[in-house]
Amino acid sequence: MWCSTIMASCTEASAATTEEEPTETTASQKREARLRKFRELHFKRNEARKLNHQEVVEEDKRLKLPANWEAKKARLEWELAEDQKKKDCAARGENYDRVKLLEITADDAERWERKKKKKNPDTGFAGYAEAQFRQYQRLTKQIRPDLESYEKQREECGEDFHPTSNSLIYGTHAPTKEGVDRMVEDVEKQIEKRAKYSRRRAYNDDADIDYINERNAKFNKKAERFYGKYTAEIKQNLERGTAV
Repeated sequence: MWCSTIMASCTEASAATTEEEPTETTASQKREARLRKFRELHFKRNEARKLNHQEVVEEDKRLKLPANWEAKKARLEWELAEDQKKKDCAARGENYDRVKLLEITADDAERWERKKKKKNPDTGFAGYAEAQFRQYQRLTKQIRPDLESYEKQREECGEDFHPTSNSLIYGTHAPTKEGVDRMVEDVEKQIEKRAKYSRRRAYNDDADIDYINERNAKFNKKAERFYGKYTAEIKQNLERGTAV
C-alpha cells in the first residue's frame, strides 16, 4: 500500500510538471516578442533622431546662405559648362557661336523673338525730340490704311500721284469727312490723356509745417527718413501733450 501511494504521488508530480512547462514556454515567448518589439522601436527612434538632426543641420546651412544663392549657383554652373564647351570647341577647331546656334531649336528661337518684341523700347524722357519721335511712332502704328481709297485716288491722279518738282497737284487734296472725324477723335483722346497727368508738387499744402526755412525742411525730411520710425511715438505724445 505504501508503494502504491508513492507511485500515485510521482504520477501527480509528473502531470503537474507537464502542465507547467507549456505555460512557462508561452510566457518566455511573449517576453521575447515584447523585447524584440522594444528593440525595434528603440532603433526607429534613434534613426528618426539622426534624420531630424541632419535636416536641422541642412536647414541651418540653407538659412545662412544668401537669399539668391540658388540663382547664383545655377549661374556659376552654367558659366562653367559654357567655358568647358568653349574649350572643347577650341580643341576641335570649331566656332563656338555656330555650334551653339545648332543646339537652339526653332521653338526656342521663336520664343526669344517674341520676348524681344514685347520689350518696351521707351527708356524714359531723354529729350523733346526723342519724345516727339516716340509719339509719332505710337500714333502711326494705330493707323489702319484704307487700301480702296488709296487705289481710287491713285487712279484719279495718274502720274501726279507721286509728285515731282514740276507737279502742280500740291495743295489740291481735300480730306474726306471720315478722315477729319478720325483726326478729331484722336486729338480728343490725346487731350483727355494729357488731362490725367499731374506734375509732382514740391510741397504738400496739407502737411504740418515743422520747419523755419527751406534748409531746415530738408534737414527734417532727412531726419524723418532715418529716425522717423523710432521717434513716431514720442512725436505723437508731444502733439497730444501726454509726454512724460
